[in-house]
Formats: sequence, C-alpha cells, structure tokens
Amino acid sequence: MSDQPTTVRVTAAASTANLGPGFDSLGLALGLRNRIELSPADRVAVEVQGEGADRLPRGGGNLVLRAANMLYQALGEKPPPLSLRAENAVPLGSGLGSSAAAVVSGLVAANVLSGGRLERGDLLRLAEEIEGHADNAAAALYGGLVIVAPGSQGPLARTVAIPPMQVAVTLPEMELATHAMRRALPELVPLADAAFNVGRAALVVEALRTGDYELLARAMEDRLHQPYRVPFLPGYGEVEAAARRAGAAAVALSGAGPAVVAFAPVGHEAIARAMAEAFRAAGVEARQFVLPVDVEGTRVEGVD
Repeated sequence: MSDQPTTVRVTAAASTANLGPGFDSLGLALGLRNRIELSPADRVAVEVQGEGADRLPRGGGNLVLRAANMLYQALGEKPPPLSLRAENAVPLGSGLGSSAAAVVSGLVAANVLSGGRLERGDLLRLAEEIEGHADNAAAALYGGLVIVAPGSQGPLARTVAIPPMQVAVTLPEMELATHAMRRALPELVPLADAAFNVGRAALVVEALRTGDYELLARAMEDRLHQPYRVPFLPGYGEVEAAARRAGAAAVALSGAGPAVVAFAPVGHEAIARAMAEAFRAAGVEARQFVLPVDVEGTRVEGVD
C-alpha cells in the first residue's frame, strides 16, 4: 500500500535470563542496544557495524531478516527483498541475548513495514518459535523484569515493575554455544530440586521488585542448570567469590553464559572489575560492563 512506510528504524535491548533459579522463565532487559534500519529493496542487502560485523551473514540467513521474513509469512504474504543496516552493541554468543535482540528487532520492524497488524503478544509467539524459548525475547521486547511461561496459545508474559538498578557484568572471551549448554542439562531432575527452584524464583522476583538485596542474596540460588554449566567456565567459583568480596549481593550465570551478572546496591564498577580480574587470573581475558536495567524494551525510533 502506498501509505505504508518504506523505512523503519528500531532499537532492541540486551537481556540476561534465568536470574539464577528462574530457568527459562525470568528475563531482565539491560541498557545495551542494537539498532537496525530496515527497508524494502530491489534485492537483499545487509550491512553490519559493531559487534559481529566480521561474523554475521550478509544475506537472507541473517537472523534479523529471517525474523522479518517470518512475520510476513505469518501474515500470509510473500516477504519482499529487504535492505538491512545494523549497528550492534550486544556481543554475540555472550549470554546477553544478542539473538533475541536480533529476532525481536526484525519482527518489530517488519510489523511496522507491513502496517502494524500484529500485537506484541503475537510477536513474542513468533520470537519463541525462532529462539526455542521466550525469556530473553520477552525481556528484549517488553523491557524491565519479565516473567514468562509456555502457553497453549503462545507464551504467557508479564512485566514486573522494579526500582532503577544497575547490573555488573563480566564477559569472558570464550565461546559457549547455547545449544551445547542445553545438551549439558539433565533430562530429569529430582523433585526436591524443582521445588527448591520454584520457591527461589518467586523470591528473586520479590527481591527485585522491592529492591531487597539481602533477600536476593539468599534467593538467587539454583539447582536446575548452573551446576551443569559452570564447569565449562574456567574459574567461575573464583569469579563469584571475587564479586562477593567486592560487595555483590548475588551472582549468576547470564543465560547459558559465558557472561556473569552480579547484583548490588552500590559499587558496580568495582564488582565488574573484580570479576574480570578473576577470569584473567584463571587464564581467560574478559570484558566488563555496568549496565542499567532497561525499561523501554524494543522501540521504534523512526519511520519514513
């Protein structure tokens, strides 16, 4: 249609998932953003700057374009050739939701280009189909703290208002493929471990909602996934101990890793530095960030 936009600019946030015990059910958006510009074109074209510029596909296999094409298909339409320009700040393969940011930005942009016919719940359902789970995608899409669970008609998701806070992050320079980290998990877990996690996941939400770091320190324990994943990270025990000595109340693997996140009321720079130094002492270089919780989620920055 002639009145539909020809170019849309979208930005999507990084995210950390699980938050310790909330396996595949808790996500938190972080203030590190990817930006894309998407336009119908005569042929597929992809330009990438920033993180992943030397690694990401330049054709239809690009994850942003795959998500955009999926949206058109969900509408029963043939996807047009699309031109993509991406500026990425979220590191790839980091456990900080780079794939979720790509997927939701592509879905949101294509939805705008096609007339905005789908609601955000529909977009989350499509994102879950691509990602395989919805925790990072829900956080990237909605912003803030998100609780998400599978549903017969798509994921059930709700945001929980929390006070402004920052998160200390360290990212060791190593690869931990998400699918490999999934394979490391047991198919069955003891009922006692499942019950342990259910209660603590609920308490993590309450601790974040109220800014209760003393409660968070006790609640952010996990028996379902971290015990099986942290052995793949050299020096994780020392990293966690260093964070706590520097003032962290709670420490967790970010998603499937390798990034590690730490929560505290103050002293975030010192905590991030301590974690990075502990990784280096274990023989692994590491980057460090202090990131605010992002409450905006994926947003449209401009339409032409």
